[in-house]
Amino acid sequence: MKKIFLYILFVGTLFSSCQKNNDTVFDQSPDVRLNDALAKYQSALSGSPAGWNATIRTGNGGVYHFHFRFNESNRVFMFADIDLETATTARESSYRLKALQTPSLIFDTYSYLHMLADPDAGVNGGTYGQGLSSDFEFSLDSLATDSIKLTGRFNGTKLTLVKATQADLDAWQNGQWAKVLAFENVNKIPNYFRRITIAGVTYEVRVNLIARIITFTWVNGSGNLQTFSTEYNYNSTGIAFTTPFVNGSTTVNSLEVDGWDTNNLLLKVKVNGNAATIAGATQPLKIDLTAPSRWWQYAIDNGGLYWISVNGFTINGVEDAFGLKTMGKYYYLIYWPEYDPGNDLLAPVFLNAAGNGLELLYGAAPDTPTFTGDGRAIFTLLGNYGPHPNSGPAALTRAQLLIPQGYYFIQTSATTYDMVSASDAKAWVSWQF
Repeated sequence: MKKIFLYILFVGTLFSSCQKNNDTVFDQSPDVRLNDALAKYQSALSGSPAGWNATIRTGNGGVYHFHFRFNESNRVFMFADIDLETATTARESSYRLKALQTPSLIFDTYSYLHMLADPDAGVNGGTYGQGLSSDFEFSLDSLATDSIKLTGRFNGTKLTLVKATQADLDAWQNGQWAKVLAFENVNKIPNYFRRITIAGVTYEVRVNLIARIITFTWVNGSGNLQTFSTEYNYNSTGIAFTTPFVNGSTTVNSLEVDGWDTNNLLLKVKVNGNAATIAGATQPLKIDLTAPSRWWQYAIDNGGLYWISVNGFTINGVEDAFGLKTMGKYYYLIYWPEYDPGNDLLAPVFLNAAGNGLELLYGAAPDTPTFTGDGRAIFTLLGNYGPHPNSGPAALTRAQLLIPQGYYFIQTSATTYDMVSASDAKAWVSWQF
């Protein structure tokens, strides 16, 4: 009887502990709370009279700045530091705040923000099919008095909004950011080699505008080449280095952009408050005397294969200057050392008629290059393979190869070289193995 009583008592206690508690943690339903959050974000976005300064880091590592002004009618007006046009012309598009799994901000018509995510690499210089791996739909992570943090819903890119001042807005509207974006004219300098002098030291400067990387090369006191690279991003006065450039007692954190000199084709800047220019030069600071022969021999030593270039020659800063890409099913340009005993091959390669393979239709047959003691390769022609055109892109490419001054070679990685005209450094081609 005692055991029965204890069992009834245990079951009763268990039953009472499992009873539902009608008290809830929140006073409102999830839908009400979500709508309330969206209303707060809407009020914040449209409630900043001077708009918002925005920074986004794309999947390829690039940092871009935007200025957004949101209104209550789901319209947004934006500037961006993508290029000169986006920095000077405000673009209007639409946006939505929507309750997905979390409160989300969606830019739902094509805008400057979409340019970074555009799968057409011709728009942003990224990768075909994915662009710069950026986003235009974002989860709203947090809201503070003067900032909003967001995360891209597809690529996870981070977007930060900071409430702007009237001075911030004026910097875009009055052309200050456009003046800064004049830095991108650096690649309009027609020479492959570009130089700047800082604190008495001359440096070669190379700029990758897509990845936003700047590289300095110089000759140290022992006569050896030194190289430093850093990512950069724009601010309202110029470019700021992610990592400071230090050479001895000189430290450079940024370049202030003063403008582009159209007449003399040079970029005017200030370094640590001192005026300087980035201008063209006709040869490297230090010539790599064995680079031409290393380039030629590398293909032979690694399978007897060839070097390729998609764009062919750049002339005066214009890629594919001879229009190779306009030739039907053109695929790439090749240079094949020792194609036959005693001669090389320069030829455009094409897709075949079926589109499932590559074919050679014709080519030039240069002699083995002459490697000079001052670090140049000089090419001469022995003949041609097939009915080689006497005009058009292939003929112009062949003629450029055969300039009598020859070429310097700049090794840019273990398997890439740039071949630069020794006459004026205004023509070059980038080869990859």
